[in-house]
Amino acid sequence: MVLFFAIQLAILFIIVWNFNNYFAYYYVFDALLRTLFTIKIANDDSNPAYKIAWIIPVAAVPVFGSLIYILFGQKTLKKKTIAKMTRISKDAYATLNLKDNKTADRLKDEDKTAFTQSNYISKFANFPVYENTYTEYLSSGEIKFKKMLEELEKAEKFIFLEYFIIGEGIMWNTILEILKKKASQGVDVRVILDSFGCLEVLPLKYDKALEAMGIQCAVFNPFVPFLDVRLNNRDHRKICVIDGNVGFTGGINLADEYINIYEKHGHWKDTAILLKGDAVWSLTVMFLTMWDFLKKTHTDIKNFKGTSHEKYENSGYIQPYSDNPMDSEPVGETVYLNIINKAVDYIYITTPYLIIDNTMVTALCSAAKAGIDVKIITPHIPDKKYVHSVTRSYYEKLISAGIEIYEYTPGFIHAKTFVADDKYGVVGTINMDYRSLFLHFECATWLYKSKCVSEIKEDFLKTLEVCKKITLEQCKKTPWYKRFVRGILNLFAPLM
Repeated sequence: MVLFFAIQLAILFIIVWNFNNYFAYYYVFDALLRTLFTIKIANDDSNPAYKIAWIIPVAAVPVFGSLIYILFGQKTLKKKTIAKMTRISKDAYATLNLKDNKTADRLKDEDKTAFTQSNYISKFANFPVYENTYTEYLSSGEIKFKKMLEELEKAEKFIFLEYFIIGEGIMWNTILEILKKKASQGVDVRVILDSFGCLEVLPLKYDKALEAMGIQCAVFNPFVPFLDVRLNNRDHRKICVIDGNVGFTGGINLADEYINIYEKHGHWKDTAILLKGDAVWSLTVMFLTMWDFLKKTHTDIKNFKGTSHEKYENSGYIQPYSDNPMDSEPVGETVYLNIINKAVDYIYITTPYLIIDNTMVTALCSAAKAGIDVKIITPHIPDKKYVHSVTRSYYEKLISAGIEIYEYTPGFIHAKTFVADDKYGVVGTINMDYRSLFLHFECATWLYKSKCVSEIKEDFLKTLEVCKKITLEQCKKTPWYKRFVRGILNLFAPLM
């Protein structure tokens, strides 16, 4: 990739060099171009921090500032792509019974505040709220792996897997053996993998290898080593659906570091959620919508609805949902903000990246200033040092407002969880950074009065026991040169 980028930049340099006789004309043209792009960026509906991060290179860097913006600055997909996926999604959403949802009516009668949060998800993510769903919070990759193997062995009709990272090793190879066996038995086995996420951990053309094993495979946004705006949009979701009755989602990909078979960044702490029952239907629809988009097919989605008639009493309210970069509606961020803004006792958050905009900073600080117990756990050992440096740049302001920040000292925490007031919880794939919140395809599960909520809280408090609390004094002792570097990185945080 670096080689191809270097070749392209060299070609551009040669072109510019050979046009040196026309420099004065080009300078005027470039100045006008940068001015136009700056006006365009300033007036679009992007996040303000995202705008600033692009205005600086466009305005300050001749030639390449405008070029880089043209190639990478468009945060949404092409219109043709959006139209195609919107058409497929519309047909899929029609199967979800959004308009006549008795569960939503019961939630409204029970708790209007909870209903408003759920109603937002229904209206803008287009996924309904459910009851009659068994939930089990999985507090580590090892636990998820064990549960997943057990459920995969029971598959009779179909297995759908959609993961950002699938890497060869003990975890994936063990799963693969089950998939091959089930495919040979006539089970419909399909895999969606993200090309960029699997770039370094799978052989070239791995989808063809899976097809040869009887496993259908689709690749999201195939990577090509050329400068391309599409590199920004990734399928960051983690979904497993079995027979339409069992589903998994959360932060855990299918690679060995997620189950601590080898130490990549210290101990890897991650989480997931297991669903059984009615709410699995939304995960099935998410998968098949993406499948039809990638494979250019038209699936009769109703044929894949779960057939289990098992009843789960007092299961609470469960709402799986997805977010995507096809519109300007920041569903992932808004769900988080709704929990923060409506909390009255506490908000506990785990996130691998804390790269947040002013809206999120203000909401968190306002909650803490109002006396709400706000605690956030981030990694102590980072997977990307420059990103972790930006995460730490937010500590001083947040701690000054009364928020408690902890770092997970055994290693890297990859979990993305929210829990508040012993009522609300979210487990999913959505990081607290610009890419997850604005550029990627993501998914999560919103919970209200589910037994999972207490399990998330219990795991959070247990995790605190091996965390280091960051103090305001420590933040203030940060050397000036680190503050300077963090300040520069912070300007471009939305592009990381």
